[in-house]
Amino acid sequence: MASYDKAIESYKRAVTTAASLAASAMLVRGVVNELVPYEVRDLLFSGVGYLRSRMSSQHTVVIEETEGWTSNQLYDAVRTYLATRINTDMPRLRVSRVDEAKSMMFSMEEGEEMSDAHEGSEFRWRLVCRDNAGAGAGNGNGRGGNGNYRLEVRSFEMSFHKKHKDKALNSYLPHILATAKKIKDQDRTLKIYMNEGESWFAIDLHHPSTFSTLAMDHKLKQSVMDDLERFIKRKEYYKKIGKAWKRGYLLYGPPGTGKSSLIAAMANYLKFDVYDLELTEVNWNSTLRRLLIGMTNRSILVIEDIDCTVELQQREEGQESSKSNPSEDKVTLSGLLNFVDGLWSTSGEERIIVFTTNYKERLDPALLRPGRMDMHVHMGYCCPESFRILASNYHSIDSHATYPEIEELIKEVQVTPAEVAEVLMRNDDTDFALEGLIQFLKSKKDVGKGAKAENVEQVVKAEETEKGMMKKIDVPENQEPKDASKV
Repeated sequence: MASYDKAIESYKRAVTTAASLAASAMLVRGVVNELVPYEVRDLLFSGVGYLRSRMSSQHTVVIEETEGWTSNQLYDAVRTYLATRINTDMPRLRVSRVDEAKSMMFSMEEGEEMSDAHEGSEFRWRLVCRDNAGAGAGNGNGRGGNGNYRLEVRSFEMSFHKKHKDKALNSYLPHILATAKKIKDQDRTLKIYMNEGESWFAIDLHHPSTFSTLAMDHKLKQSVMDDLERFIKRKEYYKKIGKAWKRGYLLYGPPGTGKSSLIAAMANYLKFDVYDLELTEVNWNSTLRRLLIGMTNRSILVIEDIDCTVELQQREEGQESSKSNPSEDKVTLSGLLNFVDGLWSTSGEERIIVFTTNYKERLDPALLRPGRMDMHVHMGYCCPESFRILASNYHSIDSHATYPEIEELIKEVQVTPAEVAEVLMRNDDTDFALEGLIQFLKSKKDVGKGAKAENVEQVVKAEETEKGMMKKIDVPENQEPKDASKV
């Protein structure tokens, strides 16, 4: 009982001491607030904070969502980067999706923490949200980057051991920026632009063509992919050799051989927007220049069927120019070539230029020389390898008992990938679809044989007719020939 009383007395003394210390502290704080100027108080408090930070082994970097009136790009990059490394087992998660074509995006909820490793060092991340006391007054009127009032200010806090400070600022944060850029480039929705007057108008490009689904000879397809990959990595090389950072491709071949699909595959592979230039909508070289310099970097300029889209005016040799000539400023071949490889070609970077045609021989040789169309890609008729890709695309099969017969027929018949694809789409049953393709190829083969026989018969008839005509106009010696037109 005596020990219990002693414990009670000890507890009472401790409480009394604590209360006395608290009262003393409040008294001292009140005296300091009354007697010490606020400048001195701020100096004292900052000194205490400095000593505490010097004694701590941790550093913290704060990344605010906005900087005054503008969005903080680093904040957006961190959010994108952490979304790919977040642990979905966290007690609280924030999930969002802004486009039905994209996947859900995970992010931290307020107060949650996560860690990330970079080059053997650990970095801890925490999302902090606080009320914006300055909203509506002062400090930029509390407006965010979009001009709206923000009732809360969000920021990421990155904590790490102070010995990793240089790595955090010079390696880790640049790594986050670069990674976030790649993620956004991969996830962003591509655009296809069309011209009207002097302006471009864009819609989303959702063409599903990729190099894996493209019905094309494997070696040729791989050579195009390698050329594109080499091109996008050579920024410094192009700068060193003094050339504009661009690449030209001529796609030629019969209709239905996949030229447009190849362009879409290139766009999806590089994540480049597409500018589909309709030359018939352009009346003047000056309009053409304004359109072309209005393109963004990392884009593909496409002029389809360039041999018949518009009759490009080309100045004749020795023709004198005259300002009174109303056709002087019309779209000319030289005006187009000035953008392809002239002074205007330097108006943008990392651009692909694609011309398509069904008849390469009709093109002006000036369009084809090296430095303008750097790579000529022949889009030919369907081959056995192309057929297998199409069969895999439309029926998800790699082999079938009918393959040998179909491939032999494809070698003998000129058939486009578009024709083969159309037949394969007619029936969901694989056996019926492939049997239908066999019958289609046989019918084309028979038609081809009939056309050849008809051509041979016509040639024979023409030869016989010519011999008969020659006999009729033959005359004996020493006799004047009759007028052949009367025979």
